[in-house]
Amino acid sequence: MGCASSISKIYTVGSAKKISIPEIAIFVPSMRVPVRFDLQRTLRGLIPRDLIDKLSSLRNQIVLVAEETGLVLQRLLFFCIFCLVAGKMREKTGIRKFSLDSGERGSAATELLRILEEYLPVLLGLTKKEYGLEELVEFKWKNLEGGRQETTVANSWLELLSIVHMMAVLTLSEANSLLIPKDHSDSGERTVSSDSKRDAVELLLKASGYLEFCVRDVLAHLHPDIKKRFPKDLQEGVLRAISIQALGQGTEFQLSLAVESQKASLSVKRRLACEQMSYFGQAHYCLSGCDMSNGYGKKHLLFIKWKYLEAKAAAYYYHGLILDKGNEPSCHVSAVCCFLAAEELLSDSKKAFLSFCLAVPVTRAPPLCDAMKLLYQKIPDIASKKSQMYGYLLEQETSLQVLPDLPEFQLSLRPDDYQLPEIHPAWDSEEWENQGQTLKDHLRDSEDETETD
Repeated sequence: MGCASSISKIYTVGSAKKISIPEIAIFVPSMRVPVRFDLQRTLRGLIPRDLIDKLSSLRNQIVLVAEETGLVLQRLLFFCIFCLVAGKMREKTGIRKFSLDSGERGSAATELLRILEEYLPVLLGLTKKEYGLEELVEFKWKNLEGGRQETTVANSWLELLSIVHMMAVLTLSEANSLLIPKDHSDSGERTVSSDSKRDAVELLLKASGYLEFCVRDVLAHLHPDIKKRFPKDLQEGVLRAISIQALGQGTEFQLSLAVESQKASLSVKRRLACEQMSYFGQAHYCLSGCDMSNGYGKKHLLFIKWKYLEAKAAAYYYHGLILDKGNEPSCHVSAVCCFLAAEELLSDSKKAFLSFCLAVPVTRAPPLCDAMKLLYQKIPDIASKKSQMYGYLLEQETSLQVLPDLPEFQLSLRPDDYQLPEIHPAWDSEEWENQGQTLKDHLRDSEDETETD
């Protein structure tokens, strides 16, 4: 369901101006990237030189790789940062701005993730209370959406939060890239393979695990005053929502695979549709207490509304098919009520999708995958046929014209369990112990001077 592409198409406005309008498969949060600053100057004399060099070098690599792979230069591709494969972008748009070849494009997200994972063990030393460095360094970040406003907070836990959040965004982008439909030379249709969908589900669970870790294990270390200064995309509710939403989209692609399978029963398809609906309902609830007034926030809410209505339409469609197998007149009446509700919900989902596409930043309508094509064809057709077939029952059994409740199921997808790596061995070296003792003495002397004053 909703298997969309991440390819951007260039449209000409007037005689010269061109704009890029991307398609999406997976909603990827606004990208935040680190800003270069003199980390060595801040930490000089407080920790060993090799540790300073390692921290500074790795963080600068993150900045450099982010810029070179288009995280900064290609702001308009906010949903599909790393979705350029096999020269697709150049074929579709004629853009020559990128210097990366197709192999480099495919590995860009992986390379940046590798550097982030290498940076984390070194960064962890700054979060340890015994070293007294938690609030020493003012780490700078900026958001690529909404004017690139910088966030500067002197707290190592916020740096850790930003790094893991960036890992989640990159993983979502990587999943998105797998869902770019390929062209069939014979039919001209763009399709996504079953293997790509399965791999995308695995990445969605991984991204969900990163975000759940942020909420569960990082936010607790940050003072409420610091949280008030958070950018909107790091609000606890937003992090929770995107984590749950990733599970919902994982279920969406599981349903797509089930629809394509001849072995999947109606009960399985109904359960997956109901689970998808539940996930998106929970995601919307998480955002209820968040400030979603910015453009990206409004678009996020519209995306959830679209996916929730789409899933609910599918759930009522499959529920109606199951009820219609019954022999009692009440079963057929209930089934017709389900089909009519599915038709109305599908119509509402189309409107929500159009609102989502037109909300700033504008996105293109993605091509429907086989699963959604089937539902868009079947639901109106069966609603019409069954209404005519059992119209006499609807007139006779007016008391039964009640939309039945959908069954509730235990949600089956869970986020991957993410754990931080071990702290880098350099923090346990004898040189650091001596340097750390000097810092403690320095801090103690400062406290004594304050008390004397």
